[in-house]
Parts: sequence; structure tokens; C-alpha cells
Amino acid sequence: MKAMVIEKSVDVLKEQPLKIVKMPVPEPLENQVLIKVSACGICRTDLDEIEGRLTPGFFPIIPGHQVIGTIVKCGKGAKFFKEGERVGIGWIYHSCGKCKYCTGGMENLCDNFIATGKDVHGGYAQYLVAYQDFIFKIPDDFSDVQAAPLLCAGAIGWRSLKLAEIENKKIVALFGFGASGHIVIQIAKYLYPDISVFVFTRSKEEQNLASQLGGSWTGNITDEPPELFDAAIDTTPAWLPVLCALKNLNKGGKLVINAIRKENTDVGVLQNINYEKHLWMEKEIKSVANVTRRDISEFLEIARKIPLKPEVSTYSLEQANKAILDLKTGKKAGAKVIVF
Repeated sequence: MKAMVIEKSVDVLKEQPLKIVKMPVPEPLENQVLIKVSACGICRTDLDEIEGRLTPGFFPIIPGHQVIGTIVKCGKGAKFFKEGERVGIGWIYHSCGKCKYCTGGMENLCDNFIATGKDVHGGYAQYLVAYQDFIFKIPDDFSDVQAAPLLCAGAIGWRSLKLAEIENKKIVALFGFGASGHIVIQIAKYLYPDISVFVFTRSKEEQNLASQLGGSWTGNITDEPPELFDAAIDTTPAWLPVLCALKNLNKGGKLVINAIRKENTDVGVLQNINYEKHLWMEKEIKSVANVTRRDISEFLEIARKIPLKPEVSTYSLEQANKAILDLKTGKKAGAKVIVF
């Protein structure tokens, strides 16, 4: 099979990070299925792996964790799905199922959490294997391309909304408006029809998309919003939005940081944090760590009901390096998906 692999950590502005190779088609083990990939979303976490902020379990590794495909072979004991069924695979590849986090509904915090495309090979390939307990039937409402961003950008956005504990008639701010942000606004507007959404992004294209999707106000990261907001979700790779969000957060408000890693290019701005201005009055900061299977299942049902239609730019497998560069430089609003 053809696959794109990361062989080492690189600066994507200086060299192409992904190399196309030929590899044997993997064999499904017990309770696993073999999936022929039809589409794989590109995530900022892939960029974190490529640039060394998040260390893969091994090199060379096939990244990608927003995978849509068709089951072509079932391993021993794999009986939940049949050959020919269309399924999706997200960031959560496996967890132990026995620890206090798994039994308490927080398998995303499992010490033995295995991530697709980081700890095992992912979806930048024609085939991959996955455990039957950790794959999801995809609603017929979505094409392969539309469904791919739902597995991470959508599911992690849904988890962020839950952690933010927003309510109807309140104001929520979104810092960054990429694949996840443009899905979050659609969920929020569906679940809370009278909510106001402020969108902070440097991209004029993304600001225009936010307005089209029901944003009440759009502006740059450092712009002053018309009102303080009650909750904020930050999906950016930078630290400046954290300070800007805290500064304009209402009393008792919550900031949810939806990022596995932050870049350190502007970490110096944290020296400007002021307790009275940024943290006092019972403001909260919460990070998002991974997703659970429940997050993905819940979100797919919500997405079907909306119905949610992500904005997608498509690339061939051979164009994966271009897609990563477009993600890094902020070109093209919405999600980016490799199509086979």
C-alpha cells in the first residue's frame, strides 16, 4: 500500500515533512478489522507531531486520526461489524478499560491511552487496522469527505463545549476558527438558539465564514469585543489568545483550551499575566485532553440532526505536504481532508 510517513521532526516552513512510501498491507489481529481508507482529515495535532512538540511513539510513523473507510477484513473475534460497512476512526485508538479513569467514564485520561497516528500507524495510508470497540458507524447523511473532520475537529469541539458549560442566552467566544472552530459554532447555534458567539481570528476569510455561520461579532485576536463573554474556547497554537480571552472573560467565566500542545514562539507574553485583570473573580481555566468514545458517538448523532456540513478543502495523498503547509500558514478556511 501507499502511505505518507514522518521520518523525523522538521520545520515545515523549511522542508517537506512527509515522505511517500510503499508498505505491506497490515493484518488485523484479534478483535481488529482492516479498513480501506477513503478519506483522512488533517489536524493541527499532526503538525505538532511533525514539528516535534508531540513525540510519536516511533519513526517512521503514518500520521492521521480522522479516518473514514470501509471494512475489508475482520480479524479473529471481530464480530461487531461486517465487511463492506463504512466506519470512522478517531484519535482514541485504544485504552485499558480497567483503570479508574476508564471505569469512571474518563478513558481519555487513561495512562495507557493509545492515539491513532501517534502511538500506532494512522490514516495517511490506503489501509489501517483498528479495534472493533473503538470504531464508529458513520451516518449515511455524510459523504466520506464531510465525515472525516467530524472524528476529531468535531468530537473535540463537542467535548470543549461540554467542558465550557455554556447556557442559552449567554455569550461564548471562539479564539481561532479553523476546522474545529467552524464546527463548534454550528453545534452551539443548534443547541442554544439564543446564544451569542464572538469569533477572534486573524484571518479575514475565517471572519467572513464565522459571520456566515451565525457569529454575532468577529474580530482580530487582540480586538476589544463589544461585551465581556461568559465562556471561551481557544483552539489556537499560541499563548496570546489565552491572555486576551482571560482579560475579556466575565466573572465566574471559564476558558477551555482545546490544544494538545502550544507553540513556544510567543510564550513570553505569559510574563504579562496579571492576577487581578486575568484571573480574579473566580475565572477558570480548563484544558481538553483527548476524547472518549462517548464524545464521538454523541457528536455524530448531533451532527446528523443539525445537519452539520463542514467546509472542506481536499487533497490527494501525494499533496499531503501541501495540506500541512496550508494548515501551518493558515490558508483556506475550514477543514482539510486527504481523499483516496
